[in-house]
Amino acid sequence: MNNKFEINEKLLEMSRKIEKDLEEIFKNIDNICEENSLKVLNAFQKNNLAEMHLHSSTGYGIDEPGRNKIEDIYADIFNVEDALVRTQLISGTHALAVTLFGLLRPKDTMISISGSPYDTLKTVIGVGKEDSKSSLKSFGIKYEEIDLINNDFDISKIQERLRKSDVKLVEIQRSRGYSTRKSLTIEKIEKVIKAIREVNKDVIIMVDNCYGEFVEDKEPTDVGADIIVGSLMKNLGAGIATSGAYIAGKKDLINLCAERLTSPGIGKEIGPSLNQNTLLLKGLFFAPSVVASSLKTAIFASKILEDLGYDVDPKYDEKRADIVQTIKLGTEERLVKFCQGIQKGSPIDSHVIPEPSDMGGYDDKVIMAAGTFTQGSTIELSCDGPIREPFIAYMQGGLTYEYGKLGILKAISNIEESNIK
Repeated sequence: MNNKFEINEKLLEMSRKIEKDLEEIFKNIDNICEENSLKVLNAFQKNNLAEMHLHSSTGYGIDEPGRNKIEDIYADIFNVEDALVRTQLISGTHALAVTLFGLLRPKDTMISISGSPYDTLKTVIGVGKEDSKSSLKSFGIKYEEIDLINNDFDISKIQERLRKSDVKLVEIQRSRGYSTRKSLTIEKIEKVIKAIREVNKDVIIMVDNCYGEFVEDKEPTDVGADIIVGSLMKNLGAGIATSGAYIAGKKDLINLCAERLTSPGIGKEIGPSLNQNTLLLKGLFFAPSVVASSLKTAIFASKILEDLGYDVDPKYDEKRADIVQTIKLGTEERLVKFCQGIQKGSPIDSHVIPEPSDMGGYDDKVIMAAGTFTQGSTIELSCDGPIREPFIAYMQGGLTYEYGKLGILKAISNIEESNIK
């Protein structure tokens, strides 16, 4: 290794031993990757994807063939009636806001049954510290929460509440966000959806699918979710898509979301893809492999950091529902040094030193490390965390396992070289 990126021999030797211990787990990840790759390939071929669909429109983008083809492919992959896949959807939070504002009306009630949602979604709903005059609450939409019990759904309480038939939408957040609870597996989501349908056939079940796509061999819509939402800066963009998000589900619900994104009466008909079709398709094509690399990076991080005495979640041998790995670092200084080490191990802006700062939509100062080819692309190796106890780093991504492993080793070295107690 060159002088700029040195890893001490002790850590390198430790990593080699750990990789031998992880061989069987990595093999299982490869099997899921192959299943999801087949799913993607079948969708491309079923929809007769052709070279002409790689070309893009400008202006209004009226009924653009390439964009329409991408949405047909997404609908097949997620086993749904329709999809909205647009670069005009800027982020996962934006896509979630479009979905909620598209489906809910004044005096409607929505319930989160996975506890408190991600910080930025709290602001959208109107329950965060930051009060927005554009929130759902400001439009007279009511919000309730039902907490998880032992990292699983409180099915009896959920059923009791939904028997009243006055709830319009149930929201499930698959990933943990900035919380300490575990992410939710498809098995748990399937169980709660069946329980909901036993008492309420009409409520809309929406899943925030961010960080979860292609981690398992099924998606929430395979087990009964009406609509799912995710960002192309995460799993499905594979570090190749440079913008965008998706919404996939029942056709009537997608139409409502499309009319919220564009305008009533126009919906999905317009929206230029602006030379993004090739990137969106190539990102989707590579996504199963990149997600597998991210999972391997997270599992490696979990194992080596646990061996070094850190409290990690999930443990290296636990079943995973998303690509996020948490490391409880205990102090602000260690959290900052770990994130700065991830930045030092990045291909872009490795010389930049991230510091905690205020960010729109977040309740606390946040440190974010992401030396990424695309700004904010969390499928590339990145790490962030709110500056609050117990000072947890939320790490995700890794376009390749090899680069991801090197980034983890650099982050560990950065703490050790700082002699933090």
